Amino acid sequence: QVQVVESGGNLVQAGGSLRLSCTASGSINSINGMGWYRQAPGKQRELAARITKGGGTNYADSVKGRFTISRDNAKNTVYLQMNNLKPEDTAVYYCKAAVISRRYEFLEVWGQGTQVTVSS
Repeated sequence: QVQVVESGGNLVQAGGSLRLSCTASGSINSINGMGWYRQAPGKQRELAARITKGGGTNYADSVKGRFTISRDNAKNTVYLQMNNLKPEDTAVYYCKAAVISRRYEFLEVWGQGTQVTVSS
């Protein structure tokens, strides 16, 4: 079994910063891509940022220049540094990991989400 757990969500004022963390654990052989997705009330889940095992990144246009994704492969952890937050960034943020298990199964594992609320 593989689990993904996010942390770091909070209530913050517009213009503020937050850092989200996500750690994968369990029966892991290796982790390929990791990503942060978000879902605002009444909207579909969307990609915010993702990062490959080698460190290649891509971002949604709405967060470019404000969010930075990074990862620590030794810790099976991905981070999302969010600066200059806006009320429209309010959402539940979910982490997803593309995992090769110790049984060599390919798994896409989602976390339970962490709430980010940005007040104006």
